[in-house]
Amino acid sequence: MPHAKNWSRPIDLGDRRILRPGPLRWLRALGWMTALFFLIVLTAYPLTDFLGRQLPDKGVWPFLVHSAGAIVAILAYTIAVWLAEGRRPTELAPRPALLHCAAGLTIGAAVFTAVMTTMIVFGLYEVTLQGPVPAWRAAGLAIEAGVIEEIMVRAVVLRLLWRAFGPWAAFIVSAAVFGASHLGNSDSSLFAAFCIAIEAGVMLGAFYALTGRLWVSIGVHAGWNFTQGYLFGAAVSGNDYGPALAKSVALQDVPAWLTGGTFGPEASLPGLLICAAVGWATVWAAYKRGRFTRPQSASPLSSDLEPLP
Repeated sequence: MPHAKNWSRPIDLGDRRILRPGPLRWLRALGWMTALFFLIVLTAYPLTDFLGRQLPDKGVWPFLVHSAGAIVAILAYTIAVWLAEGRRPTELAPRPALLHCAAGLTIGAAVFTAVMTTMIVFGLYEVTLQGPVPAWRAAGLAIEAGVIEEIMVRAVVLRLLWRAFGPWAAFIVSAAVFGASHLGNSDSSLFAAFCIAIEAGVMLGAFYALTGRLWVSIGVHAGWNFTQGYLFGAAVSGNDYGPALAKSVALQDVPAWLTGGTFGPEASLPGLLICAAVGWATVWAAYKRGRFTRPQSASPLSSDLEPLP
């Protein structure tokens, strides 16, 4: 059984080198946030685009391509934090990764299943079984989105805004950024962006705050996307995840705000209400554990990874 410290700990916001205490630390945190965000964008996504053009878009290849982007994002973040912040990123500590990811995948699949079950029971969706099909593409896309987006939005934006302005401003702004980032997707809308900001922005940030690690948030994100795009065959934020076990289509005579329409169930009222409940329950659990009031930098005595000199 893993030691409790490996399951849950305060977020390590960073307090060395570029984030050392002193004048204008908030400004240094914002500058570093911007640089680190674009570092991830400019390393992970160009790699997947390049590999996607060079390799076949069938079989196991899409899984390998998208997984490569996720691995590069982890490596780029780890090296950048090691150099600029003088620490090993405990938010990506390998020891609890398997247990945390398994928990997150289970939670993500369960929450999305609850959303779809609600809409099916109330006659908002038509679901048609299609039979077994390869899951490689959907699994690769889910892993890529889970890893890269959680690093960018939670480990970079939320953490460094927290370092600069405190937890509540960080939650509000990072959730808004995550929602707004989906406005360019197919069939998006302001309501869809609002739903994603509340659902994922709060819920995934809350799991990060509660555990001090990214792995649960990554697992929830990937588990939700895979269940949505592959098991149910619904649109994922306006995107098609390819071959799926079923095909889920929102009824056309029902308002889009109830079903999410062609954007997908994330933009639905049931999705908003269920994910908001899970998210705020997790925020409350983190609050009760003092995650928003205690010092949020790791101590060498409480960490399973020693800080760099």
